[in-house]
Amino acid sequence: MLQRCFLDLVGGTPIVHLGAQRRAPRRPVNLFAKLEFYNPTGSIKDRPAAYILRRLRSSGEIADGSTVIESSSGNFGVALAAACRSAGLRFVCVVDPLLLRPNEYLLEQLGATIVKVTRPDENGGYLKARLRKVEELRQEIAGSFWVNQYGNRHNADAHYFGTGFEIYTAFRDVGLDYAFIPVSSGGTITGVSRILKEHFPAVKIIAVDTSGSVIFGGRPRKRYVPGMGSSIVPEILADARIDDVFCVHEEDMIDGCMELLKDHGLFVGASSGAAYFAAKQYFRYPTDDEGTRDGRASDRSLNVVMTFADRGERYMTTVYSREWTMRTYPECSR
Repeated sequence: MLQRCFLDLVGGTPIVHLGAQRRAPRRPVNLFAKLEFYNPTGSIKDRPAAYILRRLRSSGEIADGSTVIESSSGNFGVALAAACRSAGLRFVCVVDPLLLRPNEYLLEQLGATIVKVTRPDENGGYLKARLRKVEELRQEIAGSFWVNQYGNRHNADAHYFGTGFEIYTAFRDVGLDYAFIPVSSGGTITGVSRILKEHFPAVKIIAVDTSGSVIFGGRPRKRYVPGMGSSIVPEILADARIDDVFCVHEEDMIDGCMELLKDHGLFVGASSGAAYFAAKQYFRYPTDDEGTRDGRASDRSLNVVMTFADRGERYMTTVYSREWTMRTYPECSR
């Protein structure tokens, strides 16, 4: 069937089984990955970009001639640029020096106006500085609209009705015990956790964060890999249903990426490596009830899903660069 536009191509991403992790005498763990890099621009951020623009246009909050503004570390900016181009809207993306060059190139080619802040905020990151610039642009540009992925409930709804519903459908007949979801803006884990808890009441939702992020009370410090963690606590996380938090060091997410490539042929971004590393480490130790759907003992394997947000190509100069990793994190095992 012919699709009408970019927005119609979003979603329907596959889930792949990465094998069973043996834990004798405890139950084996089946690891599954939701491959969100099958979305049109290569990341999970296509879902909220498409969903939010459709809702805003249908509600009349934006119309032809409107300017969309957003702060982004990369993927969401690229997704919004493609969606705005498809919808005939102007898009202004506020970025910082950590923006990966492939993402900057895509923003340029998709017609976005790029505004780059260069001075870090008080936590050593750039998010608060980007948000201050967004507020300035809102005052300067007539007819502009700030998407605000950190506080826009449509961000979470995109994953409730999209990513989360697709995961529920895939595991409806076999059960789901754990979901490992990396956190940045909070939209994915908020939407996915809500729908999974509705259908699998005993499922355990594990938030995967990174060292230097303040989302779950960590101490702020400089982070080198964009797309995971945050220097603010996203508003929409108030509606998330999270059971546990697993913090991953950036060097461990790099090792996770390399293992996924070498052992499974999956060329993925940094947050995917973090989710994979977290899941494998989490089940090295006993769990209280091992995530049975109804709290009763079971002999079946545990089913664990991880969200893999994007592809690895955009990380060629960082995560997949031996020179960069050895200079930035010489303790990496690669």
